[in-house]
Amino acid sequence: MKAILSAALILGLCGLASARDEKADPVGTWKCEYEIGDMKRTAELTIKKDGDKLAGTMTWPDQKDEKLKDVKLKDGTLTYSAVRKFQGNEIPIDFTLKIDGDKFTGKAAAEFGGSKQEFDINGKREKGK
Repeated sequence: MKAILSAALILGLCGLASARDEKADPVGTWKCEYEIGDMKRTAELTIKKDGDKLAGTMTWPDQKDEKLKDVKLKDGTLTYSAVRKFQGNEIPIDFTLKIDGDKFTGKAAAEFGGSKQEFDINGKREKGK
């Protein structure tokens, strides 16, 4: 009886974990907004399924379709890295986004000029894309 109860509990917990990731489906096109130095900025994030893995691109107004690296979804949190090319500089940025339905909130961390800078980022999934 204990074995059956334990198995049911484990299956129930696994079901909750997968349900959380289902609610946190990252696939789609997202309009992103963030602020750096009191300036509002935008970007577009596109996430696709590539077999059983996730892949995608990030687009800024002056940089198109930068491929994402290390795209992962775990417990409703999407993580990935992208390289922002700006004024002759390549700036690696690490993103951690908490997805909730068609919205996300999160942080991005970039290293520039020897110092690490973090900023808040949020986004909404675009309908029909």
